[in-house]
Amino acid sequence: MLDTIHSSILSCIGNTPIVRLERLFADYPHTVLTKLEMLNPGGSVKDRPARYMLEQGIKTGRIQADSHIIESSSGNLAIALAMSCLQLGLRFTAVVDPKISPTNLKLLEIFGAEIVQVTEKDCNNGYLLTRINTVNAMLAKMPNAVWINQYANPDNWRSHYYGEAEEILQQVPGKIDYLVIGASTSGTLMGISRRLKEANPELKVIAVDIVGSVLFGGHSAPRELPGIGASRVPELLNADEVDEVIYVDDYESAMACHRLVKSESIFAGGSSGSAIAAIEQLLPRIPSHSTVLTLFADRGDRYLDLVYDQAWLDMVKARHEARLQAQTTPFIEKIA
Repeated sequence: MLDTIHSSILSCIGNTPIVRLERLFADYPHTVLTKLEMLNPGGSVKDRPARYMLEQGIKTGRIQADSHIIESSSGNLAIALAMSCLQLGLRFTAVVDPKISPTNLKLLEIFGAEIVQVTEKDCNNGYLLTRINTVNAMLAKMPNAVWINQYANPDNWRSHYYGEAEEILQQVPGKIDYLVIGASTSGTLMGISRRLKEANPELKVIAVDIVGSVLFGGHSAPRELPGIGASRVPELLNADEVDEVIYVDDYESAMACHRLVKSESIFAGGSSGSAIAAIEQLLPRIPSHSTVLTLFADRGDRYLDLVYDQAWLDMVKARHEARLQAQTTPFIEKIA
């Protein structure tokens, strides 16, 4: 009988289970595992860096009792920070953009976050640079403001290095041959891969990127899924530590989410579908009986207006078919 009683919701973060995807990949002689980060109390993998970056900021004195925490995020990190800041008694403002889903906006409001929404697109036809410029303007005006800066804060990747990577080493008894993780701010990708490569230098690190992202030299283009890809290369990303990049698009990711629900009864978010779509490309060309590990970053309920909405699916399907007809974007790019 477990006798652990937690002091707060924040101490419940972590120790997420690993599941073997036996049904989805039943036709392959490989072992495909996923760590269910969607089961963190805030609903995503971002619970880990949110708590860790705040704790380290408090430990070093950068964050004080009267600090006003600010972050550029329209998704899971904003929600995780709102949850953590509420518990820690800190004021929090999320700088978001018009692509924020109604569900995420409501969750931020429920957790008491203040919200600043930008409306002007940046030079990349996205909103990231506009959000960051807005954060910098707020920092200049507010002497007690602290920008967490998920894009450059090394405590982002460290939270995953000391968090789920250590858990994975305890949970998986054998050798992991391939690590497949979606890239965005790159904290998760960098932190987990660094720790697992220390344990197994032969591990192949496969980054999953979305068509329209510039993370690995791709061309900026419209993309709809939050939580994967970026219109700006974050300071945390070191492409030299990645063995290969596999590209998928919004529609491929969404359809993989639907297959995941039907085969495994796992209701996951868009970046989880991206990882599944990438693994489907990977398996036919790697040695039989290899072990592949991915993680599911968040739950599907935050994508009811996107991945699980038929009108949205029809829109990204049309874009997908047009791209295939043009044949202008490679699906797989190896890092030189």
